[in-house]
Amino acid sequence: MSNTPLRPLGGRLITPTTVALAILVIIGGYFIVQRYMHGLGAVTNLNQGYPWGLWIAVDIVIGTAFGCGGFAIALLVYIFNKNEYHPLIRPALLGGLFGYTLAGVAVIIDLGRYWQVYNILLPWYAQPNSVMFEVALCVAAYVVVLWIEFAPAFLERFDLTDLRKKLQNVMFVIVGLGVLLPTMHQSSLGTMLLVMGSQLSPLWYTTWLPLLYLMTALAMGYSVVMFEATVVSNSFGLPSEQPLLSKLSVVVGWLLAAFLVVRFVDLAIGDAMADAYKGDLIAWLFWIENLLFAGAVAVLLTPAGRASQRACFLAAVAILVAGSLYRFDSYLVAYSPPQNYTYFPSVPELMVTIGIISLEILLYLVFIKTLPVLQSAHGRQSS
Repeated sequence: MSNTPLRPLGGRLITPTTVALAILVIIGGYFIVQRYMHGLGAVTNLNQGYPWGLWIAVDIVIGTAFGCGGFAIALLVYIFNKNEYHPLIRPALLGGLFGYTLAGVAVIIDLGRYWQVYNILLPWYAQPNSVMFEVALCVAAYVVVLWIEFAPAFLERFDLTDLRKKLQNVMFVIVGLGVLLPTMHQSSLGTMLLVMGSQLSPLWYTTWLPLLYLMTALAMGYSVVMFEATVVSNSFGLPSEQPLLSKLSVVVGWLLAAFLVVRFVDLAIGDAMADAYKGDLIAWLFWIENLLFAGAVAVLLTPAGRASQRACFLAAVAILVAGSLYRFDSYLVAYSPPQNYTYFPSVPELMVTIGIISLEILLYLVFIKTLPVLQSAHGRQSS
């Protein structure tokens, strides 16, 4: 891998893809306006049994896991000193930047009294024993950290060399926070489920939920990096990152293998495996999750699988789908509220989520075309 400086990819910002994404953003924005004008009940199907719905499960619980690429790569580069992965840092940070920032936006949309969101920053309202309070503070702080970590891209773009050097002098503190904060809140997203007790299916409920959530966050973060690197290189005619991604595949494969061992050993010890053979929707979803994870492990831990760009890409997709199902199921599908409440997202809820995801993709395209995020095709070919 060459040390060629990162450059904007350039090219037109207005394309059929960006126009389609912008239309979806506008539609989602319309329903967000309706939510603020008429309240949550006007656009959602939330109720007393399901106070958390699609926006929490997808935009936040799954969305932040998709945004863990920067955290996962920083862990390898700065903690385990694997400098060969350094070229993946900035695009991974960019994905995390939007994943977490828009998750924060989704939180504010979902809050009933959104105008009081600043209360989490006021010491006299602090709830130090609340896991949700810890998650809120950590996510808010990590959004700030991500923007600071990505700031050198703006400083390079506008040739603010002196300011960039000053920032580099304190960047080790920012990077440390960038590893600590997601470790805390990703595990705490699992901790939050512990209060459900018997209302959560035994196939998902375990005291190991914090560890399992952290492991899936890391696995999904690495997989997002593999997914983005492959899509971007193919879409913009850049040389493949497969040699580097092949090495990363080993890390992901062993991490997922450890996840499966922990999960199934825990289920066996807790005598919960009987629920996996009931043949109902919950059981099918459980097996779909784990078969997707196991299939990815089989690909990523074999030399032939790692050598194939297509196989690695499909494995990354399988991990992202399986990780999303694991989180979505544990927060919604495998949850059985009292008094037989039911929930299915409304069309406006779906459109808001689609709009947020579309905005993330749209901004990602704008940033890689206008800011130094990737090495240019010329620079890579000369490496």
